[in-house]
Amino acid sequence: MINAKVKEFLDIKGFGDRLTEHAETIDTVEHAAQQIGCTEPEIAKTLSFIVEDRPVIVVMAGDGKVNSSKFKSVFHTKPHMIPRAQVEDITGFQPGGVCPFAVPAEIPIWLAAANEGVDSCWLNFFDPEALAEDLGLPENEEILMLLDLGYAAEGAGPLDNHNSRKELSETVSYI
Repeated sequence: MINAKVKEFLDIKGFGDRLTEHAETIDTVEHAAQQIGCTEPEIAKTLSFIVEDRPVIVVMAGDGKVNSSKFKSVFHTKPHMIPRAQVEDITGFQPGGVCPFAVPAEIPIWLAAANEGVDSCWLNFFDPEALAEDLGLPENEEILMLLDLGYAAEGAGPLDNHNSRKELSETVSYI
């Protein structure tokens, strides 16, 4: 059965015709790979966590495993999955079928590309109108941010201050 929310989301984006329906339940990465004829690493799986009492979804390669220390370095807490009985209430999807395309807008989606050696860099300075025009976006779509993904040049790495954070009071003033 095709999820109506996912179909609607993909129809709006012009990709609804790419959905396929399968007779058998696809509740694991292994079953998904078998059903569509690919390898497990080619499947994008979603994992639903609770971080500071709020849901967070991580998308990673199908054969990927959550590394607790990496998770903690990003989210500053140990990984805690959303309890199975609460997944549908929180995400709108049944356990095993959480789709990152149509979850409630307040749930952040994280791409676990670093597990595959892919680096990322937020691009902060760009002209959103010019880029939207270059990409041929419709007028009702707006670019809010860019995330560059790729493999770093050999020997390249983050700046020394990459993992340091200032206290919020050092960067924000309340008027």
